[in-house]
Amino acid sequence: MNTMTNPGQINHVADALFSAIEHGDGTALAALWADDIVVWRLGGGRERDKTRALAVLEWFVAITVERRYEVLDRQFFDGGFVQQHLLHARGKVGTELTFRACLVVRVGDDGLITRIDEYLDPADLTPLAREL
Repeated sequence: MNTMTNPGQINHVADALFSAIEHGDGTALAALWADDIVVWRLGGGRERDKTRALAVLEWFVAITVERRYEVLDRQFFDGGFVQQHLLHARGKVGTELTFRACLVVRVGDDGLITRIDEYLDPADLTPLAREL
C-alpha cells in the first residue's frame, strides 16, 4: 500500500477531518475516508468498517450541538499523523464534556484516510448518556 509522505498534504487532510466532525458534516467526512478504512477505538471491542464508524460519528453529532477540538500536539510520519487533543462538546440538553484523546491516522497516497486508531477513556463519554 502506498502512503502519503508530504507533511503539508497530510496536515490538510487532518484539518479537514476534524473540521468535518466539528461541523457535523458526514458527507465531507465520508469523502475523506477510503472505502476500506478500518477504525479501531480503545474500548470499542473490534475494528469497524466505514459504514459502522460513520454511524458512530453520526450518533455523536446527533446528541451534541457543539464540538471543538483543541489540538495539544500533532506529529507527522510517512503515511500519516498522530494527534493528541481535547474534544470539547456540548450536548443537546446542555451537558458540557471535555475529554482527552489520541488518534493515529494513516493516509494513502490518494489523500484518503485508510486507518484510524483512537485512544480515549470510554468512561469520559458517560455524561452523554443524559442526552439520550
